[in-house]
Amino acid sequence: MSTQRLTAAQALVAFLRRQWVARDGEAHPFFAGCLGIFGHGNVAGLGQALQQTPEFPYYLARNEQAMVHTAAAFAKQSQRLRAFACTSSIGPGATNMITGAALATINRLPVLLLPGDLFARRNVAPVLQQLELPSTQDISVNDCFRPVSRYWDRIQRPEQLLTALPEAMRVLTSPAETGAVTIALPQDVQAEAYDFPAEFFAPRVWRVQRPRGDAESLRRAAEAIRAARQPLIIAGGGVRYSGASAALADFARRTGIPVAETQAGKGALPFDHPLALGAMGVTGTPGANILAREADLILGIGTRYTDFTTQSKTAFQNPAVRFVNVNVAEFDAYKHSAIALVADARAAIEELGAALAGYQTAAAYRDRAARFQAEWDQEVSRIYALRHGPPLSQGEVLGAVNASAQPRDVMICAAGSMPGDLHKLWRARDPESYHMEYGYSCMGYEIAGGIGAKMAAPDREVYVLVGDGSYLMMAQELATAVQEGVKIIVVVLDNHGHASINGLSQAVGAAGYGTLYRRRLNGQLQGPPVPVDFAANAASLGVPSVRVRSHQELVQALADARAAAGPVAVVVETALDVRVPDYESWWDVPIAEVAATPQAQAVYPAYAAMRAQERSHLEPAEPAPAAGDAAAKAPATGGANAKTEAKVKAH
Repeated sequence: MSTQRLTAAQALVAFLRRQWVARDGEAHPFFAGCLGIFGHGNVAGLGQALQQTPEFPYYLARNEQAMVHTAAAFAKQSQRLRAFACTSSIGPGATNMITGAALATINRLPVLLLPGDLFARRNVAPVLQQLELPSTQDISVNDCFRPVSRYWDRIQRPEQLLTALPEAMRVLTSPAETGAVTIALPQDVQAEAYDFPAEFFAPRVWRVQRPRGDAESLRRAAEAIRAARQPLIIAGGGVRYSGASAALADFARRTGIPVAETQAGKGALPFDHPLALGAMGVTGTPGANILAREADLILGIGTRYTDFTTQSKTAFQNPAVRFVNVNVAEFDAYKHSAIALVADARAAIEELGAALAGYQTAAAYRDRAARFQAEWDQEVSRIYALRHGPPLSQGEVLGAVNASAQPRDVMICAAGSMPGDLHKLWRARDPESYHMEYGYSCMGYEIAGGIGAKMAAPDREVYVLVGDGSYLMMAQELATAVQEGVKIIVVVLDNHGHASINGLSQAVGAAGYGTLYRRRLNGQLQGPPVPVDFAANAASLGVPSVRVRSHQELVQALADARAAAGPVAVVVETALDVRVPDYESWWDVPIAEVAATPQAQAVYPAYAAMRAQERSHLEPAEPAPAAGDAAAKAPATGGANAKTEAKVKAH
């Protein structure tokens, strides 16, 4: 057997750059390179290995959390078929990545994390930044990654890579299990040499399969749909990740079942598809939420039914509602006591379409869905056409950006009040044009995520929509965009604080307490606004920037940004007093049952009334057979079988 003598870090890099992924007969390298920040825990190991392997590119980030966001956004924009590795030193560099790991796992996005770790040989402990515990020497800060990783390992000897890395790849390329994968690397082990078998570095192709659903489950699902009179499809991220948008559009057209979309599923259908109702749930449209409330069957495709989709379990109020769930993850497929089709979204849609041949909803139901769609289109146009201020309303800013963007351009957002407005208002025309991180809704994702999305789709313009609160958390990655020549158009909405939580605070009777960027006055944060020049800040990081006030100035600035060769920032002040309404929706945010403030006292009764409408959906997907039916269907038994049956009954 031929071998190669390499350090553990060198072997790891050599392995990663030879991993390929394939789906539907198309194959390409899985890893695009490594994002990182070096410290004493990885510079001499992984740093040296990356230096001597220029064909595996290294990208220097400014913040460890941000680089994991960049990697997650890259994977999301690549339909989870490509990924980045991320490396940091042991200590704060490693723990900075934990938030990014949680985001990747919650959103089911493949990211490989390679934090440095303690010396495996222990004799020099305690080293700089080491967590010491009197009860054990076998824990480091990297153990914090365990609950937010889909796979976790610590490499104590170089040869452990031979078993750890294939397992890591299995998880990273699994549609059902993917998320953050953490391989903790003691800094001494990184630099240790071992004679690795040459075949370990042979190119490997990991094939992403399209599992088909169980035949009996498919039959039951089709039977349930045929019996429904008011069915509704809820399209989640699984539709987009499986490339099932065209199949869904055809399925909806043939069956006449209208489609509502989650945040992850938005764009599954173009906004003007005849049966596209738009956003579902807390941030949903009137048509989607009304039909969901009345539906006698929900066909969930690739959704995990978050509280924003189910309106905290109040969305589906028909007493007879049943669920059919298509999901590649068994865990999600069985939610809400559903008839579960554990299958790839595209494969299941095609098979359901064949099983439902000739079925179509009633013309009156289809007409009602079309009427909801037309009314909503008019409402979006109204909000886009507002000419408030200055300052401008947030809705008209989003309208100006939507008008500037071409169909294939990508919109990035993550946190604040914009996700809700975008879910409702953004007119998506391409399945990969709406990029919202709403599994974790992590402030600070936007700019770093924009870089990752642009790296994944260099032929598309990328618009980063970010509020002033999120911008102040992680603006430094603008310098990374300049460093790498990554063109993103960053639109900063300056509303002088946390507008989303301000609105929520008002709604729960807390009067916006502690949510706005104000100077301290009389012991409280109620003085004048804190002046922040976001345009100057972006310019100081190397990004050409402009501040606009009017709608006309915004339109011109967006046109200029499209023509620019590199990253650009456009800053616009927005009003807090003109908000996009809620439409037929509710979200469970507990309100103080006893409070001294009259505002909280006033809103509690309505909260209690809505909470009473929450449903468990524990109804069985089909009734269990009666005892007599079961006995009638049981095969005749005798001899040993009869004795066994008698013993069971006696027991």
